[in-house]
Amino acid sequence: MKVVIALGGNALLRRDQPPTAENQRDNIRRAAAQLARVARQHDLVLTHGNGPQVGLLALQAAAYKAVEAYPLDVLGAQTDGMIGYLLEQELANLLPTTRTVTTLITRVEVSLQDPAFQHPTKPIGPVYSRAESERVAADKGWVMAPDGAAFRRVVASPRPVRVLGLQAIRWLMEHGALVIAAGGGGIPVARIGEGSDQRMQGVAAVIDKDLCACLLARELNADVLVIATDVAAVFLDWGGPTPRAIGHVTPQALAEHHFATGSMGPKVEAARAFALATGRRAAIGSLEHIEDLLAGSAGTQVSCGQHK
Repeated sequence: MKVVIALGGNALLRRDQPPTAENQRDNIRRAAAQLARVARQHDLVLTHGNGPQVGLLALQAAAYKAVEAYPLDVLGAQTDGMIGYLLEQELANLLPTTRTVTTLITRVEVSLQDPAFQHPTKPIGPVYSRAESERVAADKGWVMAPDGAAFRRVVASPRPVRVLGLQAIRWLMEHGALVIAAGGGGIPVARIGEGSDQRMQGVAAVIDKDLCACLLARELNADVLVIATDVAAVFLDWGGPTPRAIGHVTPQALAEHHFATGSMGPKVEAARAFALATGRRAAIGSLEHIEDLLAGSAGTQVSCGQHK
């Protein structure tokens, strides 16, 4: 079976943890143990979030005044390499030496006309109290928004239009490789110029990794899209008095409910879009239950023919 797994940034670095290298390495080591079991049985393409990591790099870059801070597309490429390296190494340690594990720095095209550039929604970086967020916003000129009981920086999150480099991903898969690609939703690039002067240029944004994973899974003709996060399933009335987990559901039924734009919303949208476009199954749930997610017995299972 051909499987695309989108690994949430918060599954690699818990919300309550400081973003140290050692914390990330420990979490990635645990994640790799779950993912390696899948990789032994299936063809696997792995993508991952980078919200905590790209936000930390932006904070570090802004603190160094001698040079202008690096733009978000460059910081996104840095997280692709950093997280990809850690995942690649831990997975390679667990899989047979005959199984190639490789990381691709992946550009993803977006449109400069996307309205997301005027309405930033993507949370990145560490969490702050209200007072801390107001201080950081005033100091850095950043846009801050609530994230649960805390606050985080939010940036533009345009929709992915096209994954560049699909031929390389397909070739590697055909030769048995486990491919880590489109990390952090991919590096956002857009077309500028006209005619023979047209070229690609990086843009200041962070693409939602779940929407990119949906596009990638569709282009690769994946059998299943799994969105692995740090919660067991999609919940109705999350944070309210009567939270209820959604098990098997159709994409049409999911569309009747509202989910937060900065957290579960893109995951639900990606799962719905994949099921509707392909007629195949998408699953959302905890990385700890990855095998049960694949088997259809855990998490939220989104399928056109499976509404229970």
